[in-house]
Amino acid sequence: MHEPVLLQETIANLICDPHGIYVDCTLGGGGHLRYLIENLEPDARVIGIDKDLDILNQTRLCFNDPRLTFIQSDFRDLTQVLQELNVELVDGIMMDLGVSSFQLDEADRGFSFHEDAPLDMRMNREQFLTAREIVNGYGEAEIREILFKYGEETYARNIAKAIVSYRAEKDIESTLELVDIIKKAVPGKYCREKHPARKSFQALRIVVNGELEALQAVLPQAVKMLKPKGRLCVISFHSLEDRIVKQFMQEKSRNCICPPDFPMCICEHRAQLKLISRKPFIASSEESTSNPRSRSAKLRVAARI
Repeated sequence: MHEPVLLQETIANLICDPHGIYVDCTLGGGGHLRYLIENLEPDARVIGIDKDLDILNQTRLCFNDPRLTFIQSDFRDLTQVLQELNVELVDGIMMDLGVSSFQLDEADRGFSFHEDAPLDMRMNREQFLTAREIVNGYGEAEIREILFKYGEETYARNIAKAIVSYRAEKDIESTLELVDIIKKAVPGKYCREKHPARKSFQALRIVVNGELEALQAVLPQAVKMLKPKGRLCVISFHSLEDRIVKQFMQEKSRNCICPPDFPMCICEHRAQLKLISRKPFIASSEESTSNPRSRSAKLRVAARI
């Protein structure tokens, strides 16, 4: 079981009714799930969703509780999942975005830039698109845009050019092969600061799995599926995810979204959420030290009106 980030903050804000129905949209290793179950009553129910069947099966083996239902699905299909379970509304929904510790630890999945493995990065192994398809099949401009937009990579142009130049001789097959290309494409100082492939791997993973599109798709569904006073808790790990969550929650918590120079409201928009905290919850210094993954984590919480 991986060490979950912002565990107590998430569960304390998520539970509004200990007898209610809750959804963990990113089950992973079940770190948050275990603590959630411990704080719910025997008549409560928890639905755990993950699109990675390997992780889902491993996590299922760790739990033997009649309150749990495990579903393999992309959380972008949240409404459909709940409808198929005959669940109309729920009391809380949580999401822990990004890659799971299990996926990073399994070298053959291709998520880690520290271990040699095929260039894969699929959370759902049944899908077609892989990181290998991108680096060997996309044009230089497309690769540059992916690295800059989704990885915020300063040297996106250099890296994209190096990838296209390298693959003219042979296909790029493995993670460490790509790491070596990236290292040679960026200044030496950049390599000494942090791992030079970190942002590029993040960008490729996000595109392979359609992570930002899935997040944008699930947030409106989550609001509609919450009971009044039900909680939405989202943990993000980089600025692109957090920006989407922040802007969504802010918009849904406002009664008017007209431009500020409009003399009167014409949008008829009504708030659906109440922000529990205007600033995100972040890890304490103790947690940041014991669990380095928590250092970039931000938890945003809102309640259904």
